[in-house]
Amino acid sequence: MRILLVEDDAMLGDALAKTLIQHAHAVDWVRDGRAASEHWDCTDYDMVLLDLGLPGRDGLRVLADARAAGRDTPVVIVTARDSLPDRVAGLDAGADDYLLKPFAVDELLARIRAIARRRSGRAKPVIEHLGLVLDLSERNGCFEGTQLTFTRREFALLTALLEQPGRVWTREQLVERLYGWNDGIASNALEVQIHALRRKLGADYIGTARGIGYFIPKTAPA
Repeated sequence: MRILLVEDDAMLGDALAKTLIQHAHAVDWVRDGRAASEHWDCTDYDMVLLDLGLPGRDGLRVLADARAAGRDTPVVIVTARDSLPDRVAGLDAGADDYLLKPFAVDELLARIRAIARRRSGRAKPVIEHLGLVLDLSERNGCFEGTQLTFTRREFALLTALLEQPGRVWTREQLVERLYGWNDGIASNALEVQIHALRRKLGADYIGTARGIGYFIPKTAPA
C-alpha cells in the first residue's frame, strides 16, 4: 500500500517509516499538518496514519478538511490524546480507527491489515486466486503446492494486482502504488519486478495490456 505517515516526532516517525517499508508498503512521511494536507491533496493514498498534535495545522483539522473535500482514504489516528471526547471527536471526524500512544508496532500493522480487509470485503488475511494462496500477514505464498517467498516490492506489486483480477493497471498507477516520493526508481524497475513474479508464477499469470499496463486475469488463460 501507499501510506501517508503524518508524525512530527522524528524518532517515532523514522522508526514507523522503516517498519512500514520493511512490510512492503511505500511511505511518504511528513511532519506537520500543512504538508499533510498538501500531500493528501495531490496523491491517491491507500491509507493515512495521522497524528493529531501537529505543528502548522491540527491533525483533526487535516482530517475534517479531507473528508469535506470527498477524500475517503482510510485513516488511522495515532495519538497520545487519550480522553473519551478526543477519541469520539476523531472517529466522528471520519477516522476508521484510533490508536493510542504508546503502542506495539505489531498492533498497528494488524489494524492496517484489518482495515484493508474490510475495504476489500475479505474476512481473512489471505488472497486465493488461480492456484496462488497469498498470506498477507506473513508476506509469503503458496503456488500450486510450492511455497514461495517474495521481496517486499514483489509482494506489494502482487498484492496490488490481486486486489481486482481483470483490472488493467497502468505503469504509472503501479509505480505510484509501490514507491514513495523519496524512493529512487530505475527506469525499468517495474518491469524487473514483473519479470521476477512471472518466473515464480508462470509467464501467463500476469498479463500485459500492450501500450497500457499489466493485469492478472480473472480466469486461467485457455
